[in-house]
Amino acid sequence: MTGDSWRKRRRELLEDDPEGLGDIAARLLDEMGTEDRDDEEIEAEHRANRLAAAREYAPDARLDEELQLRLTGPDTQGGALRFQWGDALLEPVEHAVSVAARTPVQLELTGISAGSTVVHARPVAPAVSSEPYALDAPLTSAASTGMSTLTELLAALESESDIREWARLFDSVETLSRALSKYDLDLGVTWYGADGGIRRARLTERGRRYVERLSETRDRDQPMTISGRITELRESGWVKVKTGTAKNAPAYDVRFEEPEELLRMRPALGDNVHFRIRFRQRLDSVGIARSTEYTYLGPAAEQTSLPLEP
Repeated sequence: MTGDSWRKRRRELLEDDPEGLGDIAARLLDEMGTEDRDDEEIEAEHRANRLAAAREYAPDARLDEELQLRLTGPDTQGGALRFQWGDALLEPVEHAVSVAARTPVQLELTGISAGSTVVHARPVAPAVSSEPYALDAPLTSAASTGMSTLTELLAALESESDIREWARLFDSVETLSRALSKYDLDLGVTWYGADGGIRRARLTERGRRYVERLSETRDRDQPMTISGRITELRESGWVKVKTGTAKNAPAYDVRFEEPEELLRMRPALGDNVHFRIRFRQRLDSVGIARSTEYTYLGPAAEQTSLPLEP
């Protein structure tokens, strides 16, 4: 009996029994230790009990892992997955789980059911056992590790909390959030772990709006001087300067706001140059650099300009 069901039943006992027998029954149930638990806790306990019973016969037994993605929105009542939704949503979910797990995780679709649109998936395993409990897989899989981290991030987004500890996942979740907004969908995620545990999270309009705010960028500028040789150049006002002879030596793509200034220098491939440049990063609120650019400010002390012939 869930907490809400128990409270309702207790109230009925008290209201419908003026002679006090209901009060006696309610006290007895209280003394028995009835807990106020939600449906998720009850479902998790049932899975844990099922796993414990299986381990009485096979100590290494595990439950099947499953990922459920529940899509809700104006067009989901038929319980069908549109191709355009699948293309836009499923790959970012798989990528986010892989990034969270720090190793590639492949997911495969096992079914679609109604109740809005519910997508059922599972991790791809090298071999699939025909038995209800597989004995040859670890309880904590890469997919389980990834889903644990991903659900923590989604919960933080829904509560508009600080998410910097999950910054490496933000690009994947932002892609997922944009797709959900495009098709006016909310996402509910449920992960059923091999150890009987259940993890749930949602990404609704509130979370998606928070993602949008976090994606807004600000500029951070820093002047610097670079020296090296020209390896590429274009008349449109762009030059690549490599700072060393080693193959992995740093190289800078320097943009000239006025292309004539580059022509005035009469540069050639292989020339040594010394530039003052502005290093600009566009950072989002999570601290991720969305873009970087190097803009020419002028010659360094060793660099001289030549007049541009008419």
